[in-house]
Amino acid sequence: MAKTFSKEDVASHTKDNTPWIIIDEDVYDVSKFQDEHPGGKKILQRVAGKDASKQFWKYHNEGILKKYKGQLLLGSLDTKKVAEPAPAPPTPAPTPAATPSPSESSSESSSAGPARAEPQDPYGDLIPFADPSWYQGYSSPYFNETHAALRDEVRQWVESEIEPYVHEWDEGKEVPAHIYKQMGERGYLAGLLGGEFPAEHTPHRIKAVAPERYDLFHEMLLTDELSRAGSGGLVWNLVGGYGIGCPPLVKFGKKELVDRILPGILAGDKRICLAITEPDGGSDVASLGCEAKLTEDGKHYIVNGEKKWITNGIWADYFTTAVRTGKPGMNGLSVLLIEREAGGVSTRRMDCQGVLSSGTTYVTFEDVKVPVENLIGKENQGFKGERFPFFPDYPYIHELFTNLPSYTVIMTNFNHERIGIVIQCVRFSRVCYEESVKYAHKRKTFGKRLIDHPVIRMKLAHMARQIEATYNWLENIIFQCQCMEETEAMLKLGGAIAGLKAQSTQTFEFCAREASQIFGGLSYSRGGQGGKIERLYRDVRAYAIPGGSEEIMLDLSMRQSLKVHEMFGMKL
Repeated sequence: MAKTFSKEDVASHTKDNTPWIIIDEDVYDVSKFQDEHPGGKKILQRVAGKDASKQFWKYHNEGILKKYKGQLLLGSLDTKKVAEPAPAPPTPAPTPAATPSPSESSSESSSAGPARAEPQDPYGDLIPFADPSWYQGYSSPYFNETHAALRDEVRQWVESEIEPYVHEWDEGKEVPAHIYKQMGERGYLAGLLGGEFPAEHTPHRIKAVAPERYDLFHEMLLTDELSRAGSGGLVWNLVGGYGIGCPPLVKFGKKELVDRILPGILAGDKRICLAITEPDGGSDVASLGCEAKLTEDGKHYIVNGEKKWITNGIWADYFTTAVRTGKPGMNGLSVLLIEREAGGVSTRRMDCQGVLSSGTTYVTFEDVKVPVENLIGKENQGFKGERFPFFPDYPYIHELFTNLPSYTVIMTNFNHERIGIVIQCVRFSRVCYEESVKYAHKRKTFGKRLIDHPVIRMKLAHMARQIEATYNWLENIIFQCQCMEETEAMLKLGGAIAGLKAQSTQTFEFCAREASQIFGGLSYSRGGQGGKIERLYRDVRAYAIPGGSEEIMLDLSMRQSLKVHEMFGMKL
């Protein structure tokens, strides 16, 4: 049972060696914290034996309490009311049935009209628009009790093990290895591949949801809740290189290669990254020059070249690498899995504007010997691949494949990467908005709170409308991906995903700027109350450029969408 103290008990601890303070009716012994306090000892001594809640919240956010509570909390005041325990989140049945497909759900309810989705219990702080509406008691056709359970599982882990330390990790440019290992042990790495949960390659399971019930909305939730920590560097450290480097291996690698490599990656023991961008080639992937020449005996490729801005490359054991094996242009590219232990691979960290803990890397390959078994997909078909004749009754689908560029390893991966960027940008926008709402309710200017100024409410309203519009488009895209066969989704949705990527990064940039205006000077200093805003503002360019710059995305959105709909019989 927690200890309780009277105000008189606290008031008796004012000496330099035994100062106690009160914050929100909780009692803290700060005697061992005096030397660490950024403001110095004197500030703590001024409030020793007193209620310091007002002073604390004026300069700090809740992350500080989360970080030091376990070390400094003694108990509570005897006047503090005990909160009712929150109901436990719903737990899925031990042997749940598979979730019905969207088509099955519609057919079952067609005779009685549209199915009505039951709302989940309200969750979180309930600040309007700070979380998706289904968190706040609104109905959604996309989420069930397993999604709610996963949301709670990840949020608890992030709030206790990650969020309090994000600032120091960002400044140190690295996330502790044990956090990545936990990603594997919790089954989260296995749940971030853009498809079915790879149960046959890992013994680790996500506690909240059985593998057979796992879907794309669970994956979306996983990335979304990790992003609540408000650090692009953290998210990219944990899912950046892996989330774009591992799917090509799983989908297009030879079975023997996948069986050998994948278990160690999913366990969090080995790391993998995607190596496409070069010093002279980013979005223009077809112009890449890193060269792989086949040996005379046909058993190995010899790789020479450089890659730049490679996320997680500094720690990677494996590099899913775009190489030139043929003539110039897109038809001469292949994808190889290069293993660091083969020798000839050197990496050096790059200092960038943002995402400091993501491990952005310059990679050099010098006469690296790669077995031909490490070819992912087919030679010279990194862009090009076999046809997938779905929908045989519709001739225009076949025409579509003939008239559009053929995409496989590289281009399929871009859609998964871009959706991941969208998920992160939407949540980062929400973080900027939520932090602004909280700050606006406590900061006073000209005799009243910021929230009472119409100009501040207008800023928040513009942030909210862009966040909700972008998020609802995202939900629709995820739903379409879940309903379509993968290659169909790649072609039909590629244009929309490109447009959504640009929409999300522009929303993120807008929200980061408006939040910075609301926080003023606090958002110009690293750490402290405006720390998340300052950090996220530096991360904006890391989202607007990688995965396809906004200009290229918007142009691609129109070009591909028009071509696809022309094949479907668009009338102008």
